[in-house]
Amino acid sequence: MKNFVFKIIVGGDGAVGKTTLLRKYVDGTFDASNIATVGVDFFIKQVIYENIGNCTLQIWDLGGQERFRHLLESFIMGAKGALLLFDLTRMPKIDHILNWVNIVRMHDLDLPILLVGTKLDLEEFIAVDDESAMGIKNTFNMIDYIKTSSKTGINVEKVFDVMVQELMKNNKY
Repeated sequence: MKNFVFKIIVGGDGAVGKTTLLRKYVDGTFDASNIATVGVDFFIKQVIYENIGNCTLQIWDLGGQERFRHLLESFIMGAKGALLLFDLTRMPKIDHILNWVNIVRMHDLDLPILLVGTKLDLEEFIAVDDESAMGIKNTFNMIDYIKTSSKTGINVEKVFDVMVQELMKNNKY
């Protein structure tokens, strides 16, 4: 079996659920507390895919607060893919999405980005319809759009499975 290492960066505005999604994916826990990531946090997950091999995912959680943005450039170097998260209960501002796309594609204009809507479990508060999200995905040439809930676990693993499949398909390893 082959071994692969993928550096995946995770961006999005503050309080969209980046760290919560990563904790759910990496160790299966859900913590609704909202503590801002200062600068960058780092997670590792080992996954075995039958059709691929052993994959080590190095997941870099980029702090969403504007005051940390100047720290991000060096952490983005070498990334093979990116997740761009937004909160489904708040309509994302296009200039914020553009800013994050520019940040994650700083060193690779073709970096695969997966658009991820979070907080799907808050059904009565959903403010973003699929058509709007697909418009964002298409405008910024992203690979896909997936809605998730870190609370229930819906589509959390799927996000990373889709990213790994994309990276393998495009020889991004």
